[in-house]
Amino acid sequence: MPMQLADLLRETLDEDSQDVWENERTPTPVRRFGVRLHTAGLSIRETVAVLDLLGVDRSHGAVWSWVHTLSEAQSDPPTAQPSRVAVDEKQIEVDGEKKWLYAAVDTESKLLLEVDVFSRRGTDPAAAFLHRLTQKHDVADTVFLVDAGGYLTALSRHNLSGRLDYRVRNHIEKWFQTVTMRIDRFHSVWRGSQSSAKQWLRRFRHHYNHERPNQALDGKTPAEVIQN
Repeated sequence: MPMQLADLLRETLDEDSQDVWENERTPTPVRRFGVRLHTAGLSIRETVAVLDLLGVDRSHGAVWSWVHTLSEAQSDPPTAQPSRVAVDEKQIEVDGEKKWLYAAVDTESKLLLEVDVFSRRGTDPAAAFLHRLTQKHDVADTVFLVDAGGYLTALSRHNLSGRLDYRVRNHIEKWFQTVTMRIDRFHSVWRGSQSSAKQWLRRFRHHYNHERPNQALDGKTPAEVIQN
């Protein structure tokens, strides 16, 4: 794991303990710790085993419920005004069905601006994805780096600027490698629905932006770079 267990527990206990769970007998720091374990790389089964070692006896379903509840409560990424954004899509599988994962990354702060899942790829899904970006971030003067001409059509629908770029886009390729490793390991927890995949990705986006130190940012998180 990229973070020592003791450090992860200490950070969890230091966090704001605002409770997003109701009618739960497990203390909030323990639930947050369990969710952090899962997001940092442990499966639900492994998370349950660690909690059991700490004297916390909870079922797989209970821990999954914690992950689901916290993902629903996560805030969107900090509002950004990026100069360059790399956008790409990748085919994934949700319970045997092919889906398309779209993502957009600020190439300077490494902030994961948006992530979503669509049933197909093409100009219309790309345009819908870009529309969500325009609602959350100031991208009027942003240059979008893309690798297919279809994106240029989608960008023009929103009066956005873009160009084909295969060199600078390595930032988003690295992100896709990271999320793909997590998907390959834990895609079964999506319970076979596109909505559950989106919930998992929202939680992963929060982890990536707010909790996961980035080596390219000297150990800071993308959210820290944007907010400082």
